Amino acid sequence: MNKSTNKPRLWTIFILGFVGFVTSFGAHVVAVNLPDYARQIGVGLAVIGLLIAAYDFAEIVAKPVFGTVADRFGMKRTMLMGIALFTLASLLYPYISPNLLLLVRFLQGIGAAALSAVSLALVGVYFTDNRGRAYGIYNVIKGAGYVVSPLVGKAIIVQSNFAAIFYAVAGIGGLAFVLSLLLPKPAVELGGEALDDDDNFSLSVLLDVFKQPRLWTWYAVIVVNMFFVGILFGFLPVRVDALGYDAGTSTLVLTIAALSYLLIQPVAGILADRANPIRTIQAGLVASGMGIILIAFSSGLVLIVVVILAGMGIGTVWTNTDTMISQLAKAGQLGSTMGVAGSFKEFGDMLGPLLIGVISQAFGLTAGFVVCGLLGLLSVMLLSRREVGTV
Repeated sequence: MNKSTNKPRLWTIFILGFVGFVTSFGAHVVAVNLPDYARQIGVGLAVIGLLIAAYDFAEIVAKPVFGTVADRFGMKRTMLMGIALFTLASLLYPYISPNLLLLVRFLQGIGAAALSAVSLALVGVYFTDNRGRAYGIYNVIKGAGYVVSPLVGKAIIVQSNFAAIFYAVAGIGGLAFVLSLLLPKPAVELGGEALDDDDNFSLSVLLDVFKQPRLWTWYAVIVVNMFFVGILFGFLPVRVDALGYDAGTSTLVLTIAALSYLLIQPVAGILADRANPIRTIQAGLVASGMGIILIAFSSGLVLIVVVILAGMGIGTVWTNTDTMISQLAKAGQLGSTMGVAGSFKEFGDMLGPLLIGVISQAFGLTAGFVVCGLLGLLSVMLLSRREVGTV
C-alpha cells in the first residue's frame, strides 16, 4: 500500500466512522421525533411509517448504484457528493412546507446511501491489515449515532422545534464534509488500477456483483443478522412495555442493548483477525438467535443478561460480515460490493420487525420472538452445510 495511506491510519478510521455517524444520527434523530411532527401537522401512524420507509427505501435502491459509481469515478469524490446531498437536503426542510418532509427524507436517504456505502468500502481500502479491528472501530462510531440521537433530538425540540433538528443534522454533515477533505486519495486510485477518463458507469458491473456465488452466502448472513437487529431494537421496547417497567428501567434495558451491540464490535473484529472469522460469525448468529428466543421468557436481571447476549451476538456478526465481504470483493468492485451488501442490510432490517409484528399480532408476542429466533437459528444450520467461500 502507498505510504501516504499508511501514516494516517488512526485518524482515517475516526473520520470514516464519523461519516458513518452522520447517516445513523440523521436517520434516527428524525425518526424518534416523528410523533411530534405528526401532532404538529395532524397526520397519523401510517404517515410516520411512510416517512421512515422513504429513507430506508432510498438507501436500498441507491447504495449499490453509488458503490458502482465510486468504483468508476472515485471513492472519495463519490462520498463527498453524498455528504453534500445529505447536508443540503437537511437544510431544505426549515424553508419549505412541512408537508414536504417525505421528499426531504427521500433525498436524505439517497445522500446517506452514497456516504454510508462508500465510507464502509474505504475502510477496506485503507486497512488491508487488521481489517476486522478497523471495521469494529468504524461501526462503534457509526452506531453511537443511534445512541445519542434520541437525547439530542428531544433536547432540541424542548428548546426550539422539530425543524431545528435539521439544522443540527446539517451541521454534522458539514463537519463530516470538511473532515473528509483531509482523507488521502485511496491507494487503488493512486496506483492507477481503478480510474481512467473513459470509464463509465456500467450496469453489467453491478449485476456481476449480484451474480457471484461466493458472496450470496454472506449476503444471506447479513439479512439474518439485520433481521435480528430489527427485532431487538424494534420489539424489545414492546416486550419491556408488556412487563410493565417504569420509564427509568425501560431506558436502562434499551441502553444496555445498544451498548452491548456497540462495544463488542472492536473486540470481535480483533478476534476475527486472529482467529477464524467464519467460526466467529457462526457463534455470533447462535448467540443472537438464542437471545431473541429467551427475551420472550425473561425478566429482571435475567432479561439484562439475555439482552447483552443478543446484542453481543449481533455486533459480532455485523463487524465480521463487513470484513468478509470486503475481502471477497473482486478488484475494482469493492464499492459496488459493499453497496450491494448495504442494500441487504436495509432489507433485513425491515424484514425483522415486519415478520415479528405479523406473527405477534396473530399469535402473541411470545410466539413472535420464538418463531423469529428459531427461523434465524435454522438459517445458521443451513448456512453451515454450504460452502461459505474462501478469503
